[in-house]
Amino acid sequence: MQRRRTGMIAATSVLGMTAVLGGCGLGGGSGEVTLRLVAADYGDSASNSSQKYWDKLVKAYEAKHANVKVEVSVYSWNDVDRKVKELVAAGKAPDMAQIGAYADYAAAGKLYSTADLLSIPVEADFLEPLADAGEVKHNKYGLPFAASTRVLFYNKTLFTEAGITPPKDWSELAADAEALKEKGVKYPFALPLGSEEAQAETMQWLLGGGGGYTDDIGTYTLDSAENISTFTWLRDNLVAKGLTGPVAPAELNRADAFAAFANGDVGMLNGHPTLIQQAAKKGVKFGTVAMPGRNGKAKTTMGVADWMTAFKQNGHREQIGDFLDYVYSEQNVLAFSREYDLLPVTNSASDAMQASTQDKDLRPFLAELPLSTLYPVGNTSWAAVSADIKKGIGRAVAANGNPTAVLGQLQAAATLAESGK
Repeated sequence: MQRRRTGMIAATSVLGMTAVLGGCGLGGGSGEVTLRLVAADYGDSASNSSQKYWDKLVKAYEAKHANVKVEVSVYSWNDVDRKVKELVAAGKAPDMAQIGAYADYAAAGKLYSTADLLSIPVEADFLEPLADAGEVKHNKYGLPFAASTRVLFYNKTLFTEAGITPPKDWSELAADAEALKEKGVKYPFALPLGSEEAQAETMQWLLGGGGGYTDDIGTYTLDSAENISTFTWLRDNLVAKGLTGPVAPAELNRADAFAAFANGDVGMLNGHPTLIQQAAKKGVKFGTVAMPGRNGKAKTTMGVADWMTAFKQNGHREQIGDFLDYVYSEQNVLAFSREYDLLPVTNSASDAMQASTQDKDLRPFLAELPLSTLYPVGNTSWAAVSADIKKGIGRAVAANGNPTAVLGQLQAAATLAESGK
């Protein structure tokens, strides 16, 4: 099978891609190889555990590849990154790991690059912002595996009762929140800046204000003038006016905010695709719009991706590449995305989902993904910086909060973390 080892870009027809994915076998005579994959669990019960997804996929793959066996171990998101770290430290790295971050392993020279693994059409099929986010020092090591974006959810019933329409910019958002408060809505705008996922809520607001976590070359800019202005606006126009509900943003976690929305207690919040089913199960009538920015629709919104990695330790490069080509076939990417209400990471699967009526609820999220901005996961310091943001950013919008000081402290810590000291 031809593998991409240079910088050339290939365009292929659907027929050509099918031929590569379906007819690309490994040469015989090399003996049986067992590949080991450690993966994260996206299910919320035993009935939809990711183990079931992988077992079905592996069974179909092994039926066509007699000399390759694949063993998959699935762990919860609370454990999977730690488990892989322990295996690598013990000299027992898996062949593949589907986890939340990859940069540390790439920087240590432990991973195959995508160019070493994937066939040309499969590598070319990844959505551009996701593929770019998998890069360390101009080489791609992280294969995007699952993705999501955020949009603004609003409670249609509460909006109708308040006589308001979905906001297009921050001033309209604040005005809508005021109207909802006057109607007695518990959380006019839910602002979860608690430790669970504050880095996500923060990034959405920074992008809407024209800022972000880094500049174009990956240098942290947490205390930029744009970012300080954004958190000053949040403090003065939402939090100080009592428009974010009875729980202080620093104490409100994303899961609790989602649950409150599903219970009909929230007028607006930023949400990802899993909130669709959660709200629908409780009978909440909701709508979604693009995340408002300071002066209109935000130029870019936040995208999130999880990552597939391939470790060099055991060799097996050809076998890993062939298996991953199969994993990233259109049908398998679609099956996984639909099972767990996530967005496809490939152009082919995204196009299929856009055209399918069964996926119409995901179209607003799909529309945002190609132009989204992802976390700076290519920075080996991102895990530490993200942890600091989760712990500290809520203080910036407290009644006596000082956005300049809080963001300045986070910037200083980020600069130190990036320097490796």
